[in-house]
Amino acid sequence: MIRVRSLTHRYAEDVTAVDDVSLVVDDGEFLVLAGPNGSGKTTLVRHFNGLLDPDAGSVEVNGRGVDEDVVAARTAVGMVFQDPRDGFVAATVGADVAFGPENLGLNRAEIRRRVDDALDAVQLGGRHEARIEELSGGERERVAIAGALAMDPDHLVLDEPFTGLDWPARQAVLGRLEALHESGRSVVVVTHDLRDVAALADRVVVLSEGRIALDAPDPDADRLAELGVRPP
Repeated sequence: MIRVRSLTHRYAEDVTAVDDVSLVVDDGEFLVLAGPNGSGKTTLVRHFNGLLDPDAGSVEVNGRGVDEDVVAARTAVGMVFQDPRDGFVAATVGADVAFGPENLGLNRAEIRRRVDDALDAVQLGGRHEARIEELSGGERERVAIAGALAMDPDHLVLDEPFTGLDWPARQAVLGRLEALHESGRSVVVVTHDLRDVAALADRVVVLSEGRIALDAPDPDADRLAELGVRPP
C-alpha cells in the first residue's frame, strides 16, 4: 500500500505544486492519476519513492515511511519517468535493464531471466546490445518501462508511458500492465488522456491546481473534460 497524508510540495514560496493531498493506493489496485499539465501529477508521484521530499505531510510505502528507508521505498516502487532519459544508467539496452536487478544482489540466471522477460514484454526481445543513444524516442520509452518491470516491484508507477509508442508497442505495454495488475501488483498510470487506460482502471483520481478534484471508479466524461482530462 502507498499512503499519502496531507502532502504539500512547494517549488518556491509562492508556487505550490501539491497542496494538502491525501491518497491511498491499495495493494493490487490499478489507479489512474489524471489531470492537465501543471496539475501536480508528476510532483505527487515523485514522493512515492523519495525522489522529492515534502514540505509538509508524509508518504508511507508498505507501512514504512519513505523518509525512514528510501532504499526500501525505491525497491518497492518502480518508477518510469515521463522523459525516459532521466532514468538511463548504461549505454546498452541489456545493461540498463539489468542495472536494477543487479543492485538487488540477484544471481546471474535470475537477472538474465528478468531482463529477457521485460524486453519481451515491450517488444524489444533480442535487442540487448543495442545502444540506447541510437534508439528512437518510442524505443527509449520501452527500455525505461522494461527497466522498471525487471525490478519486479510491488507498485509500478508510470508517468505518461504511452508517449511516442506506436500501436503494437502500446498494446504490448497495456497487456503487461494488465497482467501485473491481475498478479496482485498495484499500478499507477499518470496521464492527461484516459483513452488507453480507462478500461483497466479500478479508480481515477484527477488533480487540478495541486488538489484532488475528482476521485471515482467511473468518472463522468463531461466532468473529466471540465478538468482538462481527455475522456475515454
